[in-house]
Amino acid sequence: MRTGSCLCGGVRYRVNGPMRGVIACHCHRCRKQTGHYYAATAVPHDALEIEDREDRLTWYESSPGTYRGFCRQCGSALFWKVDGAENTSVLAGSLDGETGLKLDKHILTGEKGDYYDITDGLPQT
Repeated sequence: MRTGSCLCGGVRYRVNGPMRGVIACHCHRCRKQTGHYYAATAVPHDALEIEDREDRLTWYESSPGTYRGFCRQCGSALFWKVDGAENTSVLAGSLDGETGLKLDKHILTGEKGDYYDITDGLPQT
């Protein structure tokens, strides 16, 4: 089991199941939400248990059928999900402690910021 939370601790979660390797998304929406790129793992919906203190978890529909979950108190980006998908993406930086996860690949690199290079040798699309 792994745990995670937002910066203020108002939204906490537990993951009871396998987590996918981390994917870095460089699209303009992810960069706008996080201030850099989005680095997320994914878990089956039924393996994710969210504890939302004081109703702080807010879901924003960033494009039709695509939702970004964040804490309305501290602003921490936490989740990403798509209608009909079997998994919820979890921002890797919101996990507590050591994760054992590794970055697998970079996606939507054609939209990446011009202020950084991707030089780790991982696959890019």
